[in-house]
Amino acid sequence: MNGTNSFPFSARLSFSLLSIALIATAIYLGRSIFIPLFFSIILALILSPVTNYLVRKQMLRFLAILVPVVLAFLIIALLVYFLSFQVSNFFNDMPALDKRFDELLDIAQRWVNETFHVGFSQQERYLSQTAESMKGNSPQFIQKTFATVTDTVSFFIFFPFYTFLILYHKRTIKQFLIEIFTRGQEDRVVDILHESQSIILQYVTGLLIELAIVFTLNATGFLIFGIKYPVFLALIAALLNIVPYIGMLIANIFCILVTLVSSDSIEQIFIVAGVLAVVQIADNNFLMPFVVGNKIRINALAIITGVLVGGALAGVAGMFLAIPGIAIMKVVFERVKSLRPWATLLGDETAEGEWDNLFGWIGRLKRKKKN
Repeated sequence: MNGTNSFPFSARLSFSLLSIALIATAIYLGRSIFIPLFFSIILALILSPVTNYLVRKQMLRFLAILVPVVLAFLIIALLVYFLSFQVSNFFNDMPALDKRFDELLDIAQRWVNETFHVGFSQQERYLSQTAESMKGNSPQFIQKTFATVTDTVSFFIFFPFYTFLILYHKRTIKQFLIEIFTRGQEDRVVDILHESQSIILQYVTGLLIELAIVFTLNATGFLIFGIKYPVFLALIAALLNIVPYIGMLIANIFCILVTLVSSDSIEQIFIVAGVLAVVQIADNNFLMPFVVGNKIRINALAIITGVLVGGALAGVAGMFLAIPGIAIMKVVFERVKSLRPWATLLGDETAEGEWDNLFGWIGRLKRKKKN
């Protein structure tokens, strides 16, 4: 471990960058294989305490693994069905939405004509050229759609098998990870594995609780103000909220556009934006610190960069996996002396100080009231 420090800084930096490039290339080229594997590892870490409990209760190890895996995928199937049901209800109203969209398009064309003095015929010609361009790219679009469907099918096929096999062979995997390092590093490897499992459990369980609360708050706000498709919009906003920063921006744009097309009142657009903003403020300042916890202390720059890189390498799934991936890397970096500067780059020590200052301010305010 200490031998690497004998190399000059330029050589160590080159090795690090080359390793990052090779890992990124492997993920990009093999994302159809690695994405279900990574999700299976996360699910296996979540189910591991349950299987350990069932084994201690004298259940056969095969059944102690199979039963939680089956129950987990039944829950996932129910969630997917609920989402698809809401999406189907939305698409049932597409004819009316198309009519409303044509009306808005006519209003927009009149505004462009009056503001920029661009004639209707010129606007129609531009729209026709755009449509023709989209038709010319339709084979590529169909090819990408087919690839996406294929990846989705393979994901749902391999996901349960990966999860079961990881749980079944977890002792072998753990022993492998311990033995590949030099003698004397076993305790450090075990510590990293336990810390990584703790972080994943806290992050994912907290994220699910946060998702349920955000969905409930959004749906309640939309129902109170009579917004159309309240459950559908609240569900989409809650799911996109899983992706930090970027997801909520997309959710705001999507919900506002749907409300614009489905409603005749401009006020409802501001209501939707207001509800999402209030829930987002509550989520960032209260739900995320208290529900998800403060173990994953990563700065905003590292999160945004990781989410963008994850999206470029593996799409939406890569965006979701970016945060736990960075958190695990930070755990590893903190325990390897030569990599600690990278842990410092990823860390966010200001957050703890800000919360300490907040709680200290609250405490001082209470003492002043008592006096």
